[in-house]
Amino acid sequence: MQLSTADNSASPPRVNIPRNYNAAHDLLARHAGRPEKAAFIDVASGRQMTYGELEQQSHRFANALRAQGFAPETRILMAMLDTPDWPVVFLGCILAGVVPVAANTLLTTPDFEFMLSDSRAQGLVVSSALLPAFAPLLDKPGTLKTVIVSGADKDNATSGSRLSLTELIAAQAAPPSVADTCADEACFWLYSSGSTGTPKGTVHLHSHLIQTAELYGRGVLGITESDIVYSAAKLFFAYGLGNALTFPMSVGATTLLFPARPTPADVFGILKNYQPTIFYGVPTLYAALLADAAKPARTDINLRICTSAGEALPAEIGKKWTAQYGCEILDGIGSTEMLHIFLSNRPGEVRYGTTGKAVPGYELRIVGDDGKECGTGDIGELQISGPSAALMYWNNRSKTKSTFAGEWTRSGDKYTRDADGYYTYGGRSDDMLKVGGIYVSPFEVEACLMTHAAVFEVAVIGAMDADELVKPKAFVVFKAGQQATADDLRAHVKQHLAPYKYPRWIEFVNELPKTATGKIQRFKLRQSA
Repeated sequence: MQLSTADNSASPPRVNIPRNYNAAHDLLARHAGRPEKAAFIDVASGRQMTYGELEQQSHRFANALRAQGFAPETRILMAMLDTPDWPVVFLGCILAGVVPVAANTLLTTPDFEFMLSDSRAQGLVVSSALLPAFAPLLDKPGTLKTVIVSGADKDNATSGSRLSLTELIAAQAAPPSVADTCADEACFWLYSSGSTGTPKGTVHLHSHLIQTAELYGRGVLGITESDIVYSAAKLFFAYGLGNALTFPMSVGATTLLFPARPTPADVFGILKNYQPTIFYGVPTLYAALLADAAKPARTDINLRICTSAGEALPAEIGKKWTAQYGCEILDGIGSTEMLHIFLSNRPGEVRYGTTGKAVPGYELRIVGDDGKECGTGDIGELQISGPSAALMYWNNRSKTKSTFAGEWTRSGDKYTRDADGYYTYGGRSDDMLKVGGIYVSPFEVEACLMTHAAVFEVAVIGAMDADELVKPKAFVVFKAGQQATADDLRAHVKQHLAPYKYPRWIEFVNELPKTATGKIQRFKLRQSA
């Protein structure tokens, strides 16, 4: 079942989604004419999976789940590295009407215990390398009944109640059988990254995957069958799921997967050896790539476009990347709640230092503390209306009501909008500082400090002075082999920003606390301040 779309040069494709709809069936059925084309390539092992193999294995896994007694709407926790097994499991669950719950692979045993308990998952599919983190949990009372291991070596494929994913798939026939699902029912969950505290189970619908693929993947990136894509953001992350699965599968492109955490050497190796045309990164990675002494020449890679999300991209990084590689970075903002990017710069229209304009298909507004929409240049909370907003947070009614306010989703991010319709990030709502009665954006101070030659990373929070008034405090990580004094950095800020915005305190640290997906955890810095 491939959806019908309407397209023209002035607007993105419009997706006509029928009521009876299965997202995995749609994504798989699009490739009848390209069964031998590589859908996913694991660059670590060299393993390739064609579109034909992907469809067959996904249906086999769906049938295996039925044989194991998994009923529609039951949940399976996925803790899997980025290999071709990941899309097989994710799509196979959806084909069977089972709800996959994608987990961050870099978390700890207590985090996984929380997710298993919170989701009441009856199944777990886990990469063999991650199995030790789950070992203390597998014999505890709970809803978990079946453990399936991906990538287990042949001699240890099964142990007790554990099943081998490879053997489970091989033992099944592959006749297609698609669960009777509808566009508006729960399809999959993603847990929020925890940048502001406890992760929340975010429930998404079948229609959301293709909506983001059409509105951003095709409407902004212009992704086509001829593209080869690589996302440093992993598949468990909302950003990575669209980048590396939904967008390329919607058009028949090829995705490069890398199961390990990417270093600059890894990323540049992939860019040189596999020649991807689209690269999806995050600001901290772009900074590390630019700082790498072994970075390749422009002629060694073949990128046509790059994207950045997760946190606002400092203008200096964007400008340096374009100067180095002749390729724009489309800085944008998305969220687990909206599934992917809803506000972005666009090819040929990039203004570094801004997050661009609304992605066609989404409406944005900026709302002040009084609940009224802000005028041009006024700072307020960004709110979004669009077709990919999550249904709810699982088991969290109060937070659901405060975040999903009717047609509008509250982002928790402060923004301003200029006369040309470009949006500029002003920090998280709970990070905004009021200094002397005037709002100060911590991101603005961070962006200024990032332009200092010695600074590699920085985070700014609010701290109390002796009079219990809030003032900016900066945590600074230096580039390797470089130093500066606190007075140097304060003078640098005063030279470029209004004097009241300079950081009263500067603490030099070796690293900043981050989530496993690279977001700075400012709440931890506030706790330690």
